[in-house]
Amino acid sequence: MTIKGQATVVKHTGSHYLLSELPQWNLFPAVLRGKIRLKGSTATNPVAVGDIVNYEADVPEDAPAGGLNGYVTLENAAVITSVEPRKNYIIRKSTNLSRQSHIIAANLDRAFIIATIDYPEIKLPFLDRLLVTCEVYNVPVTIVLNKVDLYRESHKEMLEAFHEIYEGAGYPVMEVSALTGEGIEALRDACKGNVSLFSGVSGVGKSSLIKALDPSLDPRVGEISDAHLQGKHTTTFYEMYALSSGGFIVDTPGLRGFGLVDLKKEEIALYFPEMLKASEGCRFTPCTHTHEPGCAVKEAVEAGEISYDRYSSYLGMLDEEGKYR
Repeated sequence: MTIKGQATVVKHTGSHYLLSELPQWNLFPAVLRGKIRLKGSTATNPVAVGDIVNYEADVPEDAPAGGLNGYVTLENAAVITSVEPRKNYIIRKSTNLSRQSHIIAANLDRAFIIATIDYPEIKLPFLDRLLVTCEVYNVPVTIVLNKVDLYRESHKEMLEAFHEIYEGAGYPVMEVSALTGEGIEALRDACKGNVSLFSGVSGVGKSSLIKALDPSLDPRVGEISDAHLQGKHTTTFYEMYALSSGGFIVDTPGLRGFGLVDLKKEEIALYFPEMLKASEGCRFTPCTHTHEPGCAVKEAVEAGEISYDRYSSYLGMLDEEGKYR
């Protein structure tokens, strides 16, 4: 008996996918039918974690309704036939200097960018590239400063300046500590009922935060695959987890670089909210905010109303020409 349905991609390992009909968490394996190509996409992965897909599966005649879990196995995997239009997604260049791109995740209610003022030292150009990408593809963002117990006193001025810069630009900033539990309840509440992305550079403590949110999870091990992919040598890039308190988290490996995709130079400033607001006073339209006389953005930077670090990130994006740091 062939049944058809719709489900969300929660994991991609090699040529196999794991699906679940969210908000239920009943996992079953699937494969692609032929080559699915999304219209206008240059991404290396046509199907990403968070995608809502249509599938077909062959199950026994006596299988109960919704009984895919247990009846659909690796040897009898469901087949993904098409991908539903995405409400949003986050995309990055696959590798340094590469023209290829990779979709990190799709259909997100919010992205939580995990950062630290120190341990490791924060990389503002990386953070700003990720923020711009979220703006371009309509993903709401919250910045989460982890490990605040380590640097709240020693880096007090830097911490205050960070809040002023990014909250002034319109981004919520949360302070948390996976070690002490500070802010974890508020972060857990923010994740309830949502599909959320956790992303950041290596070492900021994403895995520890996820485990603090739900001690039953272990992102390093990838527990959800055990029953379905036993004995398989798999490399997991992105994976969704179900929180026992409600909601779903898409975990990403620590990113070392983040290249902008499909963004023209003259458009970049539109995705810095504080620069977009200030640009209303520019003498020329369009204005690159670099050399033009009467540029309200440059005047705001000189007056300290726009962060010089944010402006420097913008100039770096203008100058990257296919490269990124």
